[in-house]
Amino acid sequence: MPYLVHAQEDRQAMLEALGAGSMDELLVDVPASLRLRRLDLAPGLSELETMARVRELAARNRVFDDRLTFRGGGVYRRFVPAAVGAVLSKPEFYTAYTPYQPEASQGTLQAIFEFQTLIAQLTGLDVANASLYDGATAVAEAAMMAVVHTGRPEVVVAPYLHPEYLEVLRCYAEGRGFQVRIGTDPGNDSAALVFQSPDFLGLIADGSQVTELAHAAGALAIACVDPISLALLAAPGEYGADIAVGEGQQLGLAPSYGGPHVGFIACRQELVRRLPGRLVGEAHDGQARRGYVLTLTAREQHIRREKATSNICTNHSLCALAASVYLTYMGPDGLRQVADVSYRRAHALADELSQLPEIELLHPDRPFFNEFPVRMKNVLHRLRAVEAEGILGGLPVARWYPELEDVAVFCCTELNDPDALAQLVAALRKTV
Repeated sequence: MPYLVHAQEDRQAMLEALGAGSMDELLVDVPASLRLRRLDLAPGLSELETMARVRELAARNRVFDDRLTFRGGGVYRRFVPAAVGAVLSKPEFYTAYTPYQPEASQGTLQAIFEFQTLIAQLTGLDVANASLYDGATAVAEAAMMAVVHTGRPEVVVAPYLHPEYLEVLRCYAEGRGFQVRIGTDPGNDSAALVFQSPDFLGLIADGSQVTELAHAAGALAIACVDPISLALLAAPGEYGADIAVGEGQQLGLAPSYGGPHVGFIACRQELVRRLPGRLVGEAHDGQARRGYVLTLTAREQHIRREKATSNICTNHSLCALAASVYLTYMGPDGLRQVADVSYRRAHALADELSQLPEIELLHPDRPFFNEFPVRMKNVLHRLRAVEAEGILGGLPVARWYPELEDVAVFCCTELNDPDALAQLVAALRKTV
């Protein structure tokens, strides 16, 4: 990090401009337990000595091997081919640029167009936009599309949508004046039924059935999907969903402490003018030469605010490029292989865990992809015990669902080899 110094007078001036009287007042929304008052540094250290001490403190962080990590919950460790980094590091892509001038940005526009095409193919829908910030904003933007399109004031959300997605959706709803209700029974006031498959617990929903429920009430069906799972499961377009959204982090992006991510959204042709953000189209000039341009930009930068579909005015171009390179590099067969290996290893782990004392599958009759919930006695104690052996176990879900206080969700990807599964099972067996 560059050395940036601010005198106390500079800091105070900035705080006053922000309307805050102190740093504590500025950081009031950050839990006190997460704030460091000071580092454990002796006075009078040189820069060399200071950096050595900071590295020593950083070494206390526990780092888990990818193959020994069994925690997902919306962010996943997957193998990223070297080709992804090689393309992303090219300066013509790595430097942020807003592609308003097509004559100067054909490469950027074509990369976005390829991303849109790949997402449309993956979801089985007609058109996709240039990407969104993450899966949470994709869900919220899709809900707003439905509210604007139908003129109805309510969005129904099926249980176990990712809780952070739900939180963002409720934030959008408060600002845009529509209601969010949990359930699977849309009514005459419902603009959409939002469902996630696989859901936060990893369980697969019957997309056809949920879509029929939405359409029977005159509402749109919004499917929040795992892009890797679509190599094995039916695409939203196949079962009639109107909009498909999701998180594309698994497509060539490392977990990176929770970001940056890339959201995707695709829809039926009839809804294309409701899409938020950028949309790149293909065009031809008078000499039949192909080119790419921004098109159908129904946002505040281009039209009157009251007619805008969203105030989203950008896209995660570099992250979308990573997803495009990943999908192109893997191809349909490679993506299916990744999905198949993840599926098989998760089911093998579920079988092994269900044989251990005081552990049982929460929903033994429900299908899942590569995550599954288990009921485990003394769940926190047992997970801490396996952490002490260098294994990051399942994700406890009581933080979001207090009624599931003894439940953890375990995840497998292609990085969790059979030996890693055996190590986890052996470590959990010792915690009984």
